[in-house]
Amino acid sequence: MARREIPYIKILFVCFVLSLPIVNPTVHGDGVGYYAYARAILIQHNLRFEEDWRHANKFFSAARLQADEQLRPELYTPTGHVDNHFTVGPAILWAPFLILTHLVVLLWNGVGGHISADGFSQPYVVAMALGTAFYGFLGLLFSFLLARKYVRDRWAFLATVGIWLASSLPVYMYFNPAWSHTHSAFTVALFLWYWERTRGSRTTGQWVALGLIAGLMIDVYFPNGVFLLLPLIEALLAHRDAWRAGGWSSQRKLFFAETLFGVSLALAVLPTLITRWIVYGGLLKFGAYTAYDWIWSAPHSWQVLFSSDHGALSWTPILTLALIGLFTAPRNARVIALYLGVGAAAFYYVIACYPYWDGMASFGNRFLISLTAVFVFGLALLFERFGRYFHDGARAFVAAAGLVILLAMWNAGFIFQWGEHLLPVRGKISFREMIHNQFFVVPRELGTHMRAYLFKRKEEMRKIEERDIQQMQKSAAP
Repeated sequence: MARREIPYIKILFVCFVLSLPIVNPTVHGDGVGYYAYARAILIQHNLRFEEDWRHANKFFSAARLQADEQLRPELYTPTGHVDNHFTVGPAILWAPFLILTHLVVLLWNGVGGHISADGFSQPYVVAMALGTAFYGFLGLLFSFLLARKYVRDRWAFLATVGIWLASSLPVYMYFNPAWSHTHSAFTVALFLWYWERTRGSRTTGQWVALGLIAGLMIDVYFPNGVFLLLPLIEALLAHRDAWRAGGWSSQRKLFFAETLFGVSLALAVLPTLITRWIVYGGLLKFGAYTAYDWIWSAPHSWQVLFSSDHGALSWTPILTLALIGLFTAPRNARVIALYLGVGAAAFYYVIACYPYWDGMASFGNRFLISLTAVFVFGLALLFERFGRYFHDGARAFVAAAGLVILLAMWNAGFIFQWGEHLLPVRGKISFREMIHNQFFVVPRELGTHMRAYLFKRKEEMRKIEERDIQQMQKSAAP
């Protein structure tokens, strides 16, 4: 009798559904700018963000509003619009959830209900948060599908769960859902999965689809454009092979497919270009992103990974294992591992050049959440290699699962410390203090705060923001 295959995708889906109660329906910080694109277009049918800035959380609005509740004059661009340099991509992805919610609210009010149809009321924010969690799950699912093609399903599954629970992803998938990072993880994972799936035998229609996915990936987060290196390298190698074969007809076919890819990419990026034109008065004007002093010598390359100021590897050590895994690829996965490594290295370089590389109030390095699919792939490769040292596959899985559980528990405790401001959320932290808290403070306080989060969430969020404001005032004091 054949051994029954374990339904890993169903298990992932069940885990996702069970995790939904911890979704935090809130819009604050950078999320105000991202959500403003969705709300203003849906409710006001324009890109006037004044009401979004007025309804923002206290920390965000305090620096932007005058005593008369009017926005500070310097916040306006030459076109008369509020300076909103955040991307429109998340709004595109939220659109199905928010449009459906808006219709339901209007229907409810039409039969006597009393829900504010302004985009700020709870149904809209809940829909946004659930949409973000859904895209986070899809990103993990596409990461799993990419990895399982090169390793056994159990290792792809375990790697997916590991990155899900032991990286920075859960903070932005559940607790800060209005930020763009979860959507970025989804679009990059979708792009990499589809690129790999069609590589080498891509039809004309698939080139068009890949271009549309690539454009959406850039709409969500501009640095994701570095992953265009993958089809570029692929195309250059294909042209080389066609040149060697001496077939001009093959070259023409390649040029035609690449042109379609470029056209579909440009069409998909139109929402970004249009919003830049309206808000800033130019298709290629990106607000603060182009005003910052980027340093292209990548001066922060070490800090991005190892700094106590939100270093990716120092805060989320499971990523170290994932990066090591890319160098342990078996023969059948070496080409893909090399491609993914090139894309990840290019993305890392861009972040190392960014003046705010630490993400300010970030948990770990939030920018690298875009690389979720790469991390899942690398971790799966490492687990596959690890399993070869065991004669019993079940024992290998249990050992690797135990490591994932430990790292997930460590990450959960760290997230709790960060969320409750037991450590500074901006700047460097003391790892000595963090480790002490992990063993002596978190076990004592976690239960109480989790009950407050689940049953008195609004009050708990208010207290957290007050602590954030106090920390900022304390750090700003002479």
